[in-house]
Amino acid sequence: MSLLIKNINEIYTANSENQIIKNAYILIKNNKINEIGQMKQLENKNLKYSNIIDARDNIALPGFINTHTHAGMSLLRGYADDLPLKEWLENKIWPFEKGLSADDIYWGSLLSIMEMIKTGTTTFVDMYFQMDKVAEIVKKTGIRAVLTQGLIEEKDGLQGLEKAKDFSLKWNNKAQGRIKTMFAPHAPYTCSPEYLNKIKNIAIDNDSAINIHIAETKNEFEFINDKYDYTPVQLLDSIDFFDVPVLAAHCIYVNDDDINILKEKNVGIAYNPLSNMKLASGIAPINLMLKKGINIGFGTDGVGSNNNLDIIEEARVGSYLQKVKNLDPTVINKEDILKMLTIKGARAANLNNLGLIKNDMLADIILINIKDNTRYYPHHNNLSNLFYAGSGNDINTVIINGKIIYHNNELISIDSEKVYYEVEKRSKILAQ
Repeated sequence: MSLLIKNINEIYTANSENQIIKNAYILIKNNKINEIGQMKQLENKNLKYSNIIDARDNIALPGFINTHTHAGMSLLRGYADDLPLKEWLENKIWPFEKGLSADDIYWGSLLSIMEMIKTGTTTFVDMYFQMDKVAEIVKKTGIRAVLTQGLIEEKDGLQGLEKAKDFSLKWNNKAQGRIKTMFAPHAPYTCSPEYLNKIKNIAIDNDSAINIHIAETKNEFEFINDKYDYTPVQLLDSIDFFDVPVLAAHCIYVNDDDINILKEKNVGIAYNPLSNMKLASGIAPINLMLKKGINIGFGTDGVGSNNNLDIIEEARVGSYLQKVKNLDPTVINKEDILKMLTIKGARAANLNNLGLIKNDMLADIILINIKDNTRYYPHHNNLSNLFYAGSGNDINTVIINGKIIYHNNELISIDSEKVYYEVEKRSKILAQ
């Protein structure tokens, strides 16, 4: 199989030189980028391809990576807003989640995947339960995902850990390699050091990585500090938790020593500004971590605390939040945003061969039409227009693993009306 994308107005490669290729084409063979060049070069070649997209008046970027989600939570959109975190969790979210069946999570996750594809996310990192159902949807829809079965020690224990291991071994590298798995202890305040050590050792034995929430709230920081006389990061470091690759969500309450540990241990960070703002959790020192060279990607968190999965909105707000926190308008510029959404997000999530428009990289590519949208005029800088004026709804085409998944604002393999019906029906029953 081969796909030619021709007449691209601009390709934003996301490479270290911030290279932009104008009036360009991309040739995809099977699931990888085979060739990139300018249209004048294409005229002299006798290339063979089975499908063509004319991307005139479009810009092309690597597909976006959402480094932290709870996809099944889309059933809770608008259900519990404007509450303190403890009350939000204990009185609203956890009681609702107790009623969720495997099929509920299937349909809720499918709604989230629809929303992510339509807004340019080609890879997402998910932590939830009933993950076999989520894996089935990923396989069917063509999206790419890192799937992790969440573990809370009191609820899941050793039996849950064995189930998570079975899930991980069953699904890792499945769906033409689009599914990767990790182990996912919820957080150091819901999992003891002994339990975390068991998870770490299983991850080592299975050459896997770990997905975990760290230092999300001031209460968590104080709880860990009072109980162990460590910060959350230092507690995990004291048990050699970072001996395996770790993707850490939030990292709001970290000090200079913590940041040095995160850098030394090559921990990836999932930055979730909208959820952190809405729950009044705080502002992560992302600028300091970026200066240290830590790999940081954007995450939306779950719909229950966001309340959408538009990663472009997440990136814009996250950029502005760091600018005002640091009183510095140069912090997280548009090129930084592009890299955090793509190559840095991929590295944070322990994903290889992903996040750049470059020969031999996996062919996850998005197209945005810059002609018929007021927010893209004038064309001083189309990347600026995308991140500072546009939204995920501007995405025109999504290609994942070399296949067209979304084109001309139409989903190829999902019955949207069926999803809307099932989600509405199930959410009303659960909310009773």
